[in-house]
Amino acid sequence: MKSSHLDQMKYTSKTLQNSSSSKAPSQPWLQYGRCPNGTIPILALTAGYNYSGARANIKVWNPYVDGVNDTEMRLHLDYSSSQVMLRACPVENYDIVKETVEAGWMASFTFVTAMYKTFFKVVLFGPLVYKDFKTRLFVYWKADNGSSCFDLICPGFVQTSSEVLLGGDIGTYNYGSEIEFQISKDPDTNNWWFLYNSEEVGYWPSDIFQSMKYEANMVQWGGEVFSPYVGTHPHTDTAMGNGKFADRLYRKSGTMTGLLIEENSSPLKRPESYTISSNEWNCYDADLLDEKVPEPVFLYGGPGSHFNPNC
Repeated sequence: MKSSHLDQMKYTSKTLQNSSSSKAPSQPWLQYGRCPNGTIPILALTAGYNYSGARANIKVWNPYVDGVNDTEMRLHLDYSSSQVMLRACPVENYDIVKETVEAGWMASFTFVTAMYKTFFKVVLFGPLVYKDFKTRLFVYWKADNGSSCFDLICPGFVQTSSEVLLGGDIGTYNYGSEIEFQISKDPDTNNWWFLYNSEEVGYWPSDIFQSMKYEANMVQWGGEVFSPYVGTHPHTDTAMGNGKFADRLYRKSGTMTGLLIEENSSPLKRPESYTISSNEWNCYDADLLDEKVPEPVFLYGGPGSHFNPNC
């Protein structure tokens, strides 16, 4: 896995407006029924504040993802995702993520639903659920005791909405449009709620966490590529965003707008400063458009080594 970071300091209370892209109103599965009742460019805040929420409008794409390459006999467990993240990290080393809650979209062919401690356990025992390359909605959590899970595969996230399908296809007619993702802590219960286009989908109970039972000390937005073949040659072909490098002129790349934070359960507000970083700039990059625009625009992505000999 590779990382690029954009760190922020503080924000004004001005609420960001949505960009001109239309928001995706729903998922394709709703046409057929509803649930029954019952390497990573990242935009990251400087750690140390009492964060209780974050939001972003994320443009939906369907990036190329490596599957099983029979000619080279290499097993790929790749995924490409774009998400909002709230995290608890030790103040002495912000690179260590002790606890996290995340929500966004992902594309993967052989995606594992539970991250075990070693790569080999992921290969041997990780159940595979996304058996196509469609772009799907996901949530994820990790606790300090080592437990972690995606969607509803294991106990943790509690879904309350019958309108939104975790792990469901959000692509096709949504490609190129924006979806609003928000995570916000309830100050009364300390549960972390996930909202999809302003609709409450469900929550992570506070009692599964230790540090994040009360607050997060880091917020991150961005794209992520996981593969056994990052930082290697040959490098993975798995793309980030829509496979294009950050595009300041036309914004035809991975794009996020409406980047807002909560502190101490106060109203959403705009951050004031950022830092961008990336581990593999020749494969994936990131940029921030923050001047002479009504709102900050985070741009990110890249093709990996797919038709890119520089990676």
